[in-house]
Amino acid sequence: MSRRLYITFVIVALAGTLTWRFWPRAGAPGPAVFRQPARPPAAGGVAADPGHANPNPAPEDIPIEDAPSQLADDLNSPKSDIHADLRLLNDLFMHYRSAVRDDNPVGDNADITAVLTGRNRLGFAFIPKDHPAINANGELCDRWGTPYFFHQLSGEEMEIRSAGPDRKLWTADDEVLTP
Repeated sequence: MSRRLYITFVIVALAGTLTWRFWPRAGAPGPAVFRQPARPPAAGGVAADPGHANPNPAPEDIPIEDAPSQLADDLNSPKSDIHADLRLLNDLFMHYRSAVRDDNPVGDNADITAVLTGRNRLGFAFIPKDHPAINANGELCDRWGTPYFFHQLSGEEMEIRSAGPDRKLWTADDEVLTP
């Protein structure tokens, strides 16, 4: 078989495979969606004024990529401890690396928190911006209200340090996760 005929055959086969793989099929399910919970009707069952936005809109389908992240829901939870918090943060970094297909975020606590709250190339918030563990300075804080200290050991390893109950870094009661 000549080289030109072989290349043509490969291109046609590749185009056919891609067309078959990505062509929409009747009855195939659409993208996954998150069903927003139904909201209660307006007080007294009165319909909203047509000139104003309805404060209780009907449930709508939200694409899964727009659904709020629940990865950090248990961060600083009274049901867990600082060790669980450190493991959860380490898992967040793992999810970030996997989703963004890049190394850990870099910078100080506020820079890293900004990346985890959506200032990344995906625009995905791994932690909601209004999470109670984020202080007014945009820093991710431990359960005692002290900003975590993040030290990037490598592209895939992040040391995470909590100041502990005394709220002072680099003392005996610090809790550290070093992967």
